[in-house]
Amino acid sequence: MWRILLFLCFSVTTVVAAQQGKTPPPPDYADTKNWAALPEKTDFADLLPDSTLLHNGEDTAHVDVFFIHPTTYKGKRKTWNADVKNPKLNQKTDETTIMHQASVFNGSCRIYAPRYRQAHIRVYYTKNKHKAIAALDTAYADVERAFEYYLNHYNQGRPIIIASHSQGSTHAKRLLQEFFDGKPLYNQLVVAYIAGMPIRKTDFTNIEPCANPSQTGCFNSWNTWVWGAKPKKIFQNAIATNPLNWTIDSTYADITENEGSLLGNFKNIVPQLTDAQTYRGIVWVHRPPVKGRFLFLIKNYHVADYNLFYMNIRHNATHRIGQFFNNKHTTKH
Repeated sequence: MWRILLFLCFSVTTVVAAQQGKTPPPPDYADTKNWAALPEKTDFADLLPDSTLLHNGEDTAHVDVFFIHPTTYKGKRKTWNADVKNPKLNQKTDETTIMHQASVFNGSCRIYAPRYRQAHIRVYYTKNKHKAIAALDTAYADVERAFEYYLNHYNQGRPIIIASHSQGSTHAKRLLQEFFDGKPLYNQLVVAYIAGMPIRKTDFTNIEPCANPSQTGCFNSWNTWVWGAKPKKIFQNAIATNPLNWTIDSTYADITENEGSLLGNFKNIVPQLTDAQTYRGIVWVHRPPVKGRFLFLIKNYHVADYNLFYMNIRHNATHRIGQFFNNKHTTKH
């Protein structure tokens, strides 16, 4: 009898352990709950940090943005991939990246931001490369299916902006390679903003890095560091777009060119907070005089890649959209 009980206890323990490490099921993108932002939903991408200065133009926008959020799955790891039904994680995602990053596009775009089984932050540090690659592949599989659902059910031939940050840019690079680079869909690409990861010109065959603030069908990418920082070789040959003047050379942009940074409380837009200059695959900024001096404690301003340049990104997206339609009109004639 004790042998049977021991076998049953061992079997139950094994099943529970297997379930704890099991990859969560893939989301169904026909269910609007599996989107962090949709034009027809009221969500955090709709918010405005200053309603007297800004307005939400999603209802009348003629362009879509497909936004891929960064890693919010951190801390204790139960599985290598997050569960999109985790309410606490979804709230964290919504109140951080969707509100502070995706919202930058609500003045000129309809915003589509899928929830996906994001890989745990440890994939970028673990020595278990097999697990890391598998987890990122699982995450990308969701992004890919979400984009296909978007194309089939929402897009209706509209121009597209691809935007992302950090892990989101890992997936955005692959999405651009598989759907746009040398493909018919390229004709709908207004521009890409893929920040927070080293992206190189050689990652694409036909999609060029944007060389000026008016170019379309190209990509912008930047990684923000404190002035004078010299990070490791990971950024060697990476494209560094200056988000103040939208060049990829070393032309310095004074703080007067910074149209407004978004502070962490999502209440204040502060103009002329930082300057910017590209340096060997990264963007340097002088330490901003923010309350609490949070950014004084670190050299890597990764978390502020969008916030520091919020208004410049917002206005540049609007400008490139106008240029995209001008180019189409000129081509027709």
